[in-house]
Amino acid sequence: MTDRGDQDNVREAVRDSYARMVTLGSSCCGGSLDRKTGHDESLKLGYTEEDLASVPEGANLGLGCGNPQAIAALKLGEVVVDLGAGAGFDCFLAARAVGPTGKVIGVDMTSEMVQKARENARNSHYDNVEFRLGEIEHLPVADATADVVISNCVINLSPDKPRVFREAFRVLKPGGRFAVTDTVTDEPLPESVRQDMEAWGGCVAGAMEAGEYRAGLVAAGFTDVSIRPREEGHQDSCCQPEDMVYSAMITARKPA
Repeated sequence: MTDRGDQDNVREAVRDSYARMVTLGSSCCGGSLDRKTGHDESLKLGYTEEDLASVPEGANLGLGCGNPQAIAALKLGEVVVDLGAGAGFDCFLAARAVGPTGKVIGVDMTSEMVQKARENARNSHYDNVEFRLGEIEHLPVADATADVVISNCVINLSPDKPRVFREAFRVLKPGGRFAVTDTVTDEPLPESVRQDMEAWGGCVAGAMEAGEYRAGLVAAGFTDVSIRPREEGHQDSCCQPEDMVYSAMITARKPA
């Protein structure tokens, strides 16, 4: 999908899918979205019980495909931008890591998600976290703001990934780090899957080939690109039409 009309269709389908998760409590796979589901899925992805206990109730929707905290190496005082922050789960964990002298900016294109994340931050008194409504292809963040860009299973949802990579590069400071988890594939997906709007919302249809992902990051200016499968192997998602899509840990750096 490359033309503007197709891109807009994908964005609307994804936005509607994730809005329903908040308003109706349904997951991308059609099941219920509850606290226990989010808790159990997050443990599988490498988060600890301490992590899960530390975030506001309702922040963890169990929508990720990995744990970007494990590869971000966050430090006190750093500024973090989260692409596709959802209800704020990874933002709140990052806020603990960077401390009161640091800052976390979560960006999400779904107004219902942003509203929920802001409520979570307000109710739990997170003063170093801010949530902004916007698309990850057009980040509402100034140039050279972030020490680290993180994201958890969101970039695959974008129909214009090269622009996402350029935006991530733009908002990073020189020497800044890119640390995301995402779904990728080693071979082209069938066109029938690529055209399936439900599969886009399920983090399948938009999965990029790993080699293309690497090339996209390099073209945006990144160096030290690493793409490796999660230790657990392929993503065990009920949304997957086949075993071609898997979760990967992806890191890169903006030259100093």
